[in-house]
Amino acid sequence: MEGKTKIAVVVRDDLAGWQRLNVTAFLVSGVAARFPETVGADYQDASGQGYLPMFGQPVLVYAAGADALRAAHQKAVDRNLAVAVYTEELFATDNDDDNRAAVRAVPTEKLALTGIAVHGSRNAVDKALKGLSLHP
Repeated sequence: MEGKTKIAVVVRDDLAGWQRLNVTAFLVSGVAARFPETVGADYQDASGQGYLPMFGQPVLVYAAGADALRAAHQKAVDRNLAVAVYTEELFATDNDDDNRAAVRAVPTEKLALTGIAVHGSRNAVDKALKGLSLHP
């Protein structure tokens, strides 16, 4: 299934650089956790030093304004894609329990999204993110 699926991240374009990187890292961890088949084998250099495995497929990263991000989120949910969310409130928390509580406290339509990760069939992901630009 790996060759037929796609991983994409959309980060809000008004975030600071460190925030965009942080949001991206957290979001893709959700894809790896839920879909272990997306992760390849361990790496090893010529000296025999081992390294952690990584995704076995590209991760496309997009940037979008708040409205376009919200629209992409809705399209992804409507298409029953696997979606990870990162909201503004998560910048103020420091543990997974508080992160989940912060998201749980807000209805879907009021989430202050800073980014989403989407995993699913290539076609469905492309349709959900149609019109967005790759991150510069």
